[in-house]
Amino acid sequence: MKIGIFFGGASREREISFAGGRTVYDNLDKNLFESIPIFVDSLGNFILLDWQYVYKGTIRDFYPPIQSVPDSAHGFQVYIESLGELSEEKINEIITHVGKRIFPHEFKQYFEFAFLALHGPYGEDGTIQGLFEWLGIPYSGSGILPSAIGISKSAQKLLTSGKSNSYKSLVINRKQWAEATDKTALLDKIRVKVGNQFVVKSPNQGSSIGITVLSSPTTKNLEEAMLKSFFIEKITSSKWKGFDAETKISWLRELTDIKTGIGLPVYIQDIKVSHPEELYTLLENHFSKSDQDIFLENPDGEYEVLIETKLNGKEFSCIVIQDEDGNPLALPPTEIVKNTEMFDYRSKYLPGMIRKVTPINIPEDQIENIRKATCELYKELLFNVYARIDGFVTESGEILLNDPNTTSGMMPSSFFFHQAAEIGLNPSQFLTYIIRTSVAERLRGGKNSYALNKMLSDLDIAIEENKMSTLERIRVAVVMGGYSSERHISVESGRNIYEKLSSSAKYKPFPVFLTGSSENIEMFEIPINIMLKDNADDIKENIQLALDDKKHPILKKIIEEAKSITGKYVANATYYPKKINISELAQKADAVFIALHGRPGEDGTLQIELEKVGLPYNGSGIESSKITINKYETNELLAKNGVKVARHRMAYKNEWAQDNEAFYNQIEKDFPYPFITKPADDGCSSAVKKIKNRKELEAFSQLIFRQKEAKEALWANVMQLKYNEEFPQKQGFLVETLIEKGDALHFLEVTGGLLTKKGSNGDCIYEMFEASETLANGGILSLEEKFLAGEGQNITPARYAKDKVRRQKISDQVKKDLQKAAEILKVQGYARIDAFVSIFENDRTETTIIEVNSLPGMTPATCIFHQTALNGYKPYDFIDGILKWGMGKSIE
Repeated sequence: MKIGIFFGGASREREISFAGGRTVYDNLDKNLFESIPIFVDSLGNFILLDWQYVYKGTIRDFYPPIQSVPDSAHGFQVYIESLGELSEEKINEIITHVGKRIFPHEFKQYFEFAFLALHGPYGEDGTIQGLFEWLGIPYSGSGILPSAIGISKSAQKLLTSGKSNSYKSLVINRKQWAEATDKTALLDKIRVKVGNQFVVKSPNQGSSIGITVLSSPTTKNLEEAMLKSFFIEKITSSKWKGFDAETKISWLRELTDIKTGIGLPVYIQDIKVSHPEELYTLLENHFSKSDQDIFLENPDGEYEVLIETKLNGKEFSCIVIQDEDGNPLALPPTEIVKNTEMFDYRSKYLPGMIRKVTPINIPEDQIENIRKATCELYKELLFNVYARIDGFVTESGEILLNDPNTTSGMMPSSFFFHQAAEIGLNPSQFLTYIIRTSVAERLRGGKNSYALNKMLSDLDIAIEENKMSTLERIRVAVVMGGYSSERHISVESGRNIYEKLSSSAKYKPFPVFLTGSSENIEMFEIPINIMLKDNADDIKENIQLALDDKKHPILKKIIEEAKSITGKYVANATYYPKKINISELAQKADAVFIALHGRPGEDGTLQIELEKVGLPYNGSGIESSKITINKYETNELLAKNGVKVARHRMAYKNEWAQDNEAFYNQIEKDFPYPFITKPADDGCSSAVKKIKNRKELEAFSQLIFRQKEAKEALWANVMQLKYNEEFPQKQGFLVETLIEKGDALHFLEVTGGLLTKKGSNGDCIYEMFEASETLANGGILSLEEKFLAGEGQNITPARYAKDKVRRQKISDQVKKDLQKAAEILKVQGYARIDAFVSIFENDRTETTIIEVNSLPGMTPATCIFHQTALNGYKPYDFIDGILKWGMGKSIE
């Protein structure tokens, strides 16, 4: 059955839609479905996307294609709406670089069912649902009316008034806001209506877009919140002139970001501004001549703003699904434990930023009240197939539902998959359930009944055959977690590997969680529901609870209630973890995929144990791993063999403890500011900092040499650490010179992947991929830029030169340099090597190696997949190649 996956779109959550669409594309059961990627651009064009672009980190990494984007002096990346007014001919030309433009009347030629991974306006508001109804194509999720209700928070208030919620709200439209010249009187009116603390919301946006929590409202922060929700920005002369040149650019970047700012295009009175460079020039010109304030207004801003009482209590999210008779079933509600008042974009989608507790930690009867209330609201709002309903439970036990949604984020660790796993459905099985239930729901609509009945009948037969299949598959233990500072990212990598393998016909993966310490490594075979917990620490905690037989009674109850659903898709669901040792692992697995980052996966420790029991594994061997885990030793070995590296030295805790002042003085003598500091033996994004002065050097040293795990706020603030940012404790750290452009004509940071294969005579052949150019907003790639969907800018292939022939010539040289480093270090299997590239006159090229990652991140958004796609590998094919090497090496 051909499934058209619709993703992207025009909304402010288009990047999450893009990442969710990729998850669906990869996780649809290949025994049942064929995935057809239909990318919807922000102008509303439908594009049959060439598959390699599905694996780009962000939409802007491939669309609009680089050939169509004008040069930007400040390196702004833009969406297609920033290219100004485009002719149909130009749009068609742009689209041909990434796929094929298709029109609604052609849809039936390409797919039989539409899976909607779109968010926000035009995606979950009934618009596209109406299009599919007209075309007679079944689609996923709710129908037209419930979708229209689900997108409008204002409509929900009217429909549920006096029923589901007892908290107060107020709507203010643009005209009322403009006419309210006395903002103090308006604030008093709001306080009387909704209370002294309230939330200002954009009523037609996603749950983390255009929202401000006002715990201590003033006329000033009320105005800021209202403008934010209307998607209007007020810029004063003092504000703009107060920025230095660098801050102006970073501020403009944030302002024009569709998630955190107002986006583009904007209107200034009647002048339309589409590009950030154009906006920069306009602001510079205006404020050089005038002190008059400027108002920027997004043309798709909100007409009205919703103001609600600030709810206090425990926040939760609950997925509601339905059985074959159309009756709603609430899955176990998840408590959202967060550090900030608002569950923002970063908290939502970056691993390890929040805790998700399932079920919510309240008395059982209150959990049942949540489930009952969400099911009632599901029926009241006429939702179909599935929904995500958010709310609060107060200290008195009152249930307040404040955000019903007809769709959900479809990232691997989203509530959508997280809660389904609690009843025993893995992501692939849950997506099959969504498709089957959606076909049945469309059948209830009384249109195309004969065709839909046959589709449903054929699908039911295929599902049953697939469930009972006894096909022999290769058993792969996917080991994730660990105890390094990148354990949360490891879980994301491991989940991604598991999901890619589980939807294949060749492999039968099972997740293994590794924890403990260097003195005592522990491994657990874990069920899917525990694997899909939000982060490594949550997984560890839930393993212990399950081993102590403290599985929540509500989970047992829901599993029983859901048997009519799970029984259709799962032959033998498991719900409990089991501790295993290496010998037991060897009995259960034919191979191991090590998805760990840092120790004990990248240092040879686990590899030693696996080789003892004859288990093949991915990646480099023991001796190579022992070297590449240590950035100092790696640098030393490469430099000794004529490979260019940064000037470097180790700085040790015992030196620092003996004499702080002498320690700092010596580093400052050897390395002029700014320079780089980082742990010598940790992940590629862990505590890597650009040190600009003595205060920062002191702070870095205090943090990395601290005795206790807790970080002192004073030093954390100096280093501008984000909430929950990992910062390891070490006995030493690496200091390196900051590599800069110098006399080079062109200078860029790149990261290049590789895969090894066996040659005809059994030797190791390196396949070097085109490197990605990495653009860091803050000078050094952050965790978000590496691993958060929609963040980071990776351009693949790297832009060494505008001329294609010259670009390829330089690229070939860089690949040769990276391969030389890999050969010296005896890296095998696969790896990613980070480097700086300096290009001089006559294209003379210097490659400076930064570090070698022998088990690189394999999260869905990682750039190694962009690179492998250019060589014809889908992520599954790349993973298959990695395992083939490991198993072939073992046979040898």
